[in-house]
Amino acid sequence: MGVIRYLSLEWLDALTAEVAASAELQRLAGEHTIGVTQAVTGGPEGTVVYHLQVADGVASFGAGGAFPEDVRMEQTWDTAVGVATGTLNAQEAFIKGRILLTGSQQKLIDAQPVFGALDAVFAAVRERTDYA
Repeated sequence: MGVIRYLSLEWLDALTAEVAASAELQRLAGEHTIGVTQAVTGGPEGTVVYHLQVADGVASFGAGGAFPEDVRMEQTWDTAVGVATGTLNAQEAFIKGRILLTGSQQKLIDAQPVFGALDAVFAAVRERTDYA
């Protein structure tokens, strides 16, 4: 597998496949329900919107917004790259207003196990991702 550019269609496709193949995410989807939309502005391809949908035993990831959307996060390309590469702490980015969060914070908190499992999926793709 070659190097893929962050937030490109190839990157979205790689994560879509990894999420679908994650037994842990699928298991957690039987216990949690959340739709999260991520919007990243100012990148090489303009604004990129993608989602994670978890419900009824199915976890899916892909381009476009979540439906239903419980939480929406908006951030700039620089913030997204910083968080993705670990040079910027996500919690610090929220506190400083670099990530705009709208929707149900409680649903986000309740779904923490889902995001823990998602991080492992992102890690699998991160090593072959170009963030330039």
